[in-house]
Amino acid sequence: MAAWKFLYLGAFWLCFCVYFSAASTYKDGEKIAMFVNKVGPYFNPQETYHYYSLPVCRPNKVEHRSLTLGEVLKGDRMAVAMYNIKFKENIESQLLCEVMLNKEELGELKSAIEDLYYFEFVVDDLPVRGFIGHLEEGQILPHRHKISIWNHLHFTIEYNGDQVISANVTTKDHDPVNLDDVEVPFKLKHTYSVTWKQTNKQYTQRSKKEGGRFFPKTLEIHWLSIINSAVLVFLLLGFVIIILMRVLKNDFARYNMTDDEVEDLDTDDYGWKIIHTDVFRFPQQKSLLCAILGVGSQFLALCFGIIFMALFGMFNVHRHGSMNTAAVLLYALTCCISGFVSSSFYRKIGGTKWVWNNVLTTCLFSVPFFLIWSISNSVAWIYQSTQALPYTTIILLMFIWLIVGFPLTVIGGIFGKNSATSFDAPCRTKNIPREIPPVPWYRSVSVHMLVGGFLPFSAISVELYYIFATLWGREQYTLYGILLIVFIILLSVTACISIALTYFQLSSEDYHWWWRSVLSSGSTGLYVFCYSLFYYFKRSNMSGVLQTVQYFGYTLLACHVFFLMLGTVSFFASLMFIRYIYVNLKMD
Repeated sequence: MAAWKFLYLGAFWLCFCVYFSAASTYKDGEKIAMFVNKVGPYFNPQETYHYYSLPVCRPNKVEHRSLTLGEVLKGDRMAVAMYNIKFKENIESQLLCEVMLNKEELGELKSAIEDLYYFEFVVDDLPVRGFIGHLEEGQILPHRHKISIWNHLHFTIEYNGDQVISANVTTKDHDPVNLDDVEVPFKLKHTYSVTWKQTNKQYTQRSKKEGGRFFPKTLEIHWLSIINSAVLVFLLLGFVIIILMRVLKNDFARYNMTDDEVEDLDTDDYGWKIIHTDVFRFPQQKSLLCAILGVGSQFLALCFGIIFMALFGMFNVHRHGSMNTAAVLLYALTCCISGFVSSSFYRKIGGTKWVWNNVLTTCLFSVPFFLIWSISNSVAWIYQSTQALPYTTIILLMFIWLIVGFPLTVIGGIFGKNSATSFDAPCRTKNIPREIPPVPWYRSVSVHMLVGGFLPFSAISVELYYIFATLWGREQYTLYGILLIVFIILLSVTACISIALTYFQLSSEDYHWWWRSVLSSGSTGLYVFCYSLFYYFKRSNMSGVLQTVQYFGYTLLACHVFFLMLGTVSFFASLMFIRYIYVNLKMD
């Protein structure tokens, strides 16, 4: 009970810290808190650099703002801006600075503008974004290629009482400065203006307009995806419940005949009844199987937890890095689930190396994550991107895992080991395993994986575009109710197809269902990775080594999570089905 109490207290503390934030108030003429943050290519969302890495206006001494864990993980690197914006004071045209650009700095600015670099500032915790410059291309012969920079920014800020409600930045009424064929060194003046507007909107509504209209609007409800998935679920449920139950009814009628009835029919036993003394024979690699079930159960709880927290507004998903902080802390707090499920089932199926099972459970996700993160972080460090975590953040994350994640896994393992009951198989297992007859190619493991992974993938294929567009693009996904429905549909389809494939396997007198049930639906992760290839090359404009390494690295990690989650659902669905049919089987 101590582990669960700690989990509940930790979750409450997480919601309290992330959701509640003090509102800033200002007096007339008081300077507004403003920071410059980062720049990066518009079509490479994960490739970001510090704003002052470009040859722009910068103070003699750069002062950085203290960041939260979520902001650091998000790639934020805020520094005090040179803009002097005061509450309710309009500014017509104010000189920010004059920059003398040499040939190298001019080339750096041109390259950034050609790559469609955007900047992000933070005004009273509200992000405002705009493009560094303007690229104009046209005509084939002669080809027109014009590069200009926006040297004037106009800030429009809305207020209500003594609070800032919204902020936006534009290049209003000022033409960009042409950078083509200029003499070096080139003097560039940066200016800005500010307009204050009163609004009736409350402070609680400020997140609805956060960031202005620079990025696309929130996605609309896509009913076609939901209807398509719902129809598929109903068809599968109909297949499993109606067709399969009719087949089972005939099987039970045949298998549960008396001896006299069997002699009258002059038939021999065949099908899934004949392997009743082998179907509950424990598999090889027990520890690895149980570790998969444990970590898969943890991620199932983690996904439901994050979706429900977002659905009921338990944290502000629009605030900087709140989702990253929630994911990190929830992962650490739910480690007790993986330890409990893994150790409990390992004890049930006769496992004896409990310590090794705990270590394997701990490493099953953390080791692949650490390897992929190390490669991605190293590439980001080489490119001097803000996505590279500072050593203090790395130490903090390791501290969270060592102090919270790993101990909770061990505590959960102890509770699971001590509370585990016997497996209680409905059939007695013989000492000598039965020989498995050869099976046709369409009942092989590869075909089961092909079918078992395709149907769950087809249930979420349309929704995957919106998820990828949010994670690796500029869309804003806030339809968490729809996401919950689709997630439940995914798990339902996985369970249904797993039961059907397990029945076909047992009917062919193959009792090695343990690992196949995991692999059949777990192969959905392979389909997701194939879709990621399609999205990268056909649906996105991402490019470059840094973005490519991060995209495919973390996508591989997400596919690994898909395998663990859906493999766990598939296994337990098959286990429940097998227990059901053999409990209702009349034994000799």
